[in-house]
Amino acid sequence: MANETQAQNSVLGTNVIAQIGILVHDIETVSQAYADFFGVEKPKWNWTDTVDVAQTEFEGVSSEARSKLAFFDMGSLQLELIEPDEHPSTWRNHLDQHGEGPHHIAFIINGMKEKVTLMESKNMPLVQKGEYTGGRYAYMDTFKDLKIMLELLENDK
Repeated sequence: MANETQAQNSVLGTNVIAQIGILVHDIETVSQAYADFFGVEKPKWNWTDTVDVAQTEFEGVSSEARSKLAFFDMGSLQLELIEPDEHPSTWRNHLDQHGEGPHHIAFIINGMKEKVTLMESKNMPLVQKGEYTGGRYAYMDTFKDLKIMLELLENDK
């Protein structure tokens, strides 16, 4: 009960991490390494949607940014491997500046516009947003306070 109350009082309305995103240079190799390590089948990767479908915006500007994604369902959370293309994006910038490794932790939320506005009022600006089949995402720059990017995921009902 205490955890439910704490979650309701949180900025996001939840404290359950749904996903950890990791940037990689070679999704095939790293996917295989994770599959071998955990003794599971290597997932097939897929491209994110094109800008006309995803409506991708990076730093407030439309971007052709795409990435290859591979997902491992790891019990209570999902591990997402991300190999970005060459176009401007949070993925490409972070990979170029910091190399391979953790990029974000993600939370499933309700009320995307309201959560983005609330976080921006706390000096946690929107970096990138877009649509995916069944919902939308937003990356918020929470490095100053939380030392990692937060991704908000809102799924259609």
